[in-house]
Order: sequence, then structure tokens, then C-alpha cells
Amino acid sequence: MKTPYKNIYAVLKLNRFIVLAVVVCALLTSTFSIWMVFNTNKKTLNSAFAINTDGSIIPLKLVTQKENFGVEALAHLELFHNYFYNIDASNYEKNLAKALWLGNSSVDNLYRQKRADGVYNRLLQFSLVQKVLSIDSQIEENNGIYSFRTITIFKINRGSIIDTYELVSTGNLSMVDRNFPNNPHGLLITNYFENSLKKFKQ
Repeated sequence: MKTPYKNIYAVLKLNRFIVLAVVVCALLTSTFSIWMVFNTNKKTLNSAFAINTDGSIIPLKLVTQKENFGVEALAHLELFHNYFYNIDASNYEKNLAKALWLGNSSVDNLYRQKRADGVYNRLLQFSLVQKVLSIDSQIEENNGIYSFRTITIFKINRGSIIDTYELVSTGNLSMVDRNFPNNPHGLLITNYFENSLKKFKQ
């Protein structure tokens, strides 16, 4: 007996093939689009921002990071030392979280050591205010390796007593991808070490 309908299995097979083809094409198109966006973003990220004389980022100016390395490196070091040492009971968690984005495990290890030594507990317990007064950094290059030496002057306000200190720290700088707003200069502090801490006489 003849039927006006086609074999239902053939129809379902054709429909399934069409649906699978559309889904595969959509996935391939989406994957290719995402890859193109990521690749374009990665290529332009280091050349789509200009650096002002004070180290601030000015977007959409086509310059390269290497041409402005000196300015960016000084700005990066100043940003880090401000975040890491300019702290009080109300802002130390926020500032230290920002500082950890600017350095590698050597910075994190120093932070953990200070926390284990009770530095931040004393900050809370006695409502201390640690304020950075000046940051002076010197940068040297040797066979493509950038090293720095920074002198940070800061004071600790203990209420009726104010002590002033000079901290000498050293380390290296490595180029990484920019990460706005966490690491806007695309630099990472490595091998960070606090060489000496001297208290000024009153």
C-alpha cells in the first residue's frame, strides 16, 4: 500500500544533519570571532596608550611600551611603594591587595612574612598611620635585565610620637601584559627585597 508520506526516518535523519551542521558552524564562527578579538586586543594593548610625563596612562595614543619604559618603570615603582607602605588601619587591606598585583611571589612572600610577624595586627591594635613622604628610584639595565634601587622615606604616627624611617629596597622589573586597572604599566616587580631600614633621630 502506497503512502503519500516519505519515510519518517529519512526525514528525521535529514533534519538532524541540518541541525548539527548549523550548530557546528555557529560554534566554529563564535570560536573564530573570540580568537580574533583576543588576538587583536593582545597586539594592540601595548601600543594603544600614551604615557604622560607624570607616568599616568593616556589611552588611544599609538606609542610602544619600550619607548616609554623609563617613565613607566618609575611610575610603577612609585605606585607599588605607595600601595605597600602608605597604609593605616582603614586602608591597608585594600592597598596591599593592589600592591600584590604589581609584583610576583617575592612581594607576596614579604607580605606574608610581615603578616606573620604581626605588623598589620599592630597597625590595627594601636591605630597606627604609616605615611610615605618620598620615593626615589634608580633603574639600571644590564643585558636586558632591569634592576632598581628605591629609597622610601615614610613616617609612622603613633599619636603623640612620630617616627621617620628610610627604607632601601631592591629588585628587578619584568615586562608583562597590561591589566587594567590592576597593572596598568605592564610591569612586574621580581626578586623584591628590603635591604635596610634606618630610623632617623629626632
